[in-house]
Amino acid sequence: MTQPVLVVNCGSSSVKLALYPTFGVASGSIRPSVTALAERLGSDNASLTISGDMQFSTSEPLDHKQALTLFLDKAKDHLNNLKGIGHRVVHGGEVFHESVLLDDDTLASLHEISPLAPLHNPMNLMGIEICRDIMPGVPNVAVFDTAFHQSLPESAYLYGVPYQWYEEHQVRRYGFHGTSYRYVSQEAARRLKQPVEQLNLIIAHLGNGCSACVIRQGRSVDTSMGLTPLEGLIMGTRSGDVDPGLLAHMTNETGASLDELMSDLNRKSGLLGLSDLSNDMRTLLAAEQDDNAGAKRAIDAFCFRVARQLSALSCNLSSTDAVVFTGGIGEHSGEIRRRILAAWRNIPYRLDSSLNDSNGNQSGRISEKGTPLVMVIPTDEELMIATDTYQMTEHD
Repeated sequence: MTQPVLVVNCGSSSVKLALYPTFGVASGSIRPSVTALAERLGSDNASLTISGDMQFSTSEPLDHKQALTLFLDKAKDHLNNLKGIGHRVVHGGEVFHESVLLDDDTLASLHEISPLAPLHNPMNLMGIEICRDIMPGVPNVAVFDTAFHQSLPESAYLYGVPYQWYEEHQVRRYGFHGTSYRYVSQEAARRLKQPVEQLNLIIAHLGNGCSACVIRQGRSVDTSMGLTPLEGLIMGTRSGDVDPGLLAHMTNETGASLDELMSDLNRKSGLLGLSDLSNDMRTLLAAEQDDNAGAKRAIDAFCFRVARQLSALSCNLSSTDAVVFTGGIGEHSGEIRRRILAAWRNIPYRLDSSLNDSNGNQSGRISEKGTPLVMVIPTDEELMIATDTYQMTEHD
């Protein structure tokens, strides 16, 4: 009897779900029979759409727990005889270096490191606990965003702080979106017909959360996010890089506590804070067309910071096989890709307007022939999570 694998990917403002038949998952040759996407969670215009072997959609105020519970109820006839449930978990800290079968002890360890990713790990844990409650006895597997970046060299992951902070408190750069980078690098290798171990790539994962990574000979050697998913690029509601002295300055100026300021940097900054309008790039692009100054300000800052980060990452490579865009914004917004590459002034990237507007051809290429290669490759974190879940529960 077929035993499907369910993937639960709880992001900061979304939940993605995918149900995979067991056969073929390990080789990456299977597609999900049911998928679901809950977006803009926590807002009045949240939505849940279920596609594939069953159809359902609703637009109503939903939070993460309500969206996941609603999916499990609507799809319950498809969830019989599950082999396992795979969960994206953003932060594994120094404890988890690879995917793990979850039990009470590993869950307790996950709760201890949850403050390292305050927008994500609590949502990831909530998804795990809901699934354990509704479907007791079904194995749950955690697949970590940080695992792919275990190959970072010390020079890339250490901060310029007292070394004892690392030794005693594990203060270091961990990197995130690793499951996405693992898939995209493998898919780039397939499309370019080269072994992934021979590829040098610069990848921008741009969505509500944003980061960039450099892959040298198939391994992550540098990335923009750090101890937490707050470091690096401007994101939907996260600030990205700021001067640490900003916290002391704002405390002196406003009397705000550290917790309040950290909440603002995680939840009220980024595109939302700069625009004073929205954290959604689609909304901002539309508003910019109507001459909204806040939207233009946020978009311009976003694109420049991505270009600056990609340029900085390029110092890790003597040659680059491709620059790759992925993630919700990276895959779907030709205008943002155009503006990022226009801001990267010292490299002659030239986009093919037709290919860029259509988000790439079959190969993923969006650059003009004869110029440095730029690609769009849709990520598939869910497939990577399904693969690991299948392998971890194979003999469970």
